[in-house]
Amino acid sequence: MRVLVVEDHATLAARIGEGLRDAGLAVDVVTDGAAALTRAAETAYDVVVLDRDLPVVHGDQVCRSLAGGAARILMLTAAAAVDDRVDGLELGADDYLGKPFAFHELVARVRALARRAPSAPPVVRRGDLTVDRARHRASRGGRPLQLTRKEFGVLEMLVAADGAVVSAEELLEHVWDANADPFSNIVSVTLTRLRRKLGPPALIETVVGKGYRM
Repeated sequence: MRVLVVEDHATLAARIGEGLRDAGLAVDVVTDGAAALTRAAETAYDVVVLDRDLPVVHGDQVCRSLAGGAARILMLTAAAAVDDRVDGLELGADDYLGKPFAFHELVARVRALARRAPSAPPVVRRGDLTVDRARHRASRGGRPLQLTRKEFGVLEMLVAADGAVVSAEELLEHVWDANADPFSNIVSVTLTRLRRKLGPPALIETVVGKGYRM
């Protein structure tokens, strides 16, 4: 899951980004509205955590511009009165969380928003493989799989694709953040480890020149 955090308070932005990464998410962080629009145009984010009072381009305008797209929007702001929440939702936000907030609630809301896509239910089963996206767990044949965050992210994307081919570029874009080297072999290395942990018979097929599919 790839998340964009847009928060003009640099320290808070860094803490949110670090906390979401610790929760297993791929996170990019920007500190103004113009940078947010640029990043959103370049990258397919699952969720945008958006502060309302932003410099350069106001958060309200960012929300209007991104509303209706593939990314879900969680508006995060100190203005937490009922009227403010209504205003935010009417701008196109999918959810609204006032500051200060409990971090575990932020993580839960981000994950809940990402699960709203109809093609990706909270629990996905493919044969004897079960992927619980809500609890960040996976098992095969009743055996729990001890996966790293990136391994789980790759597995989650392949399972949600329901047999469609997912390219290495798409995996890199959704599972890793902007600091990942696009010329590295990190995707193939992660897939090798994931296949080993899944065990036989093989579940992930390499489609030469195109990518991978479950």
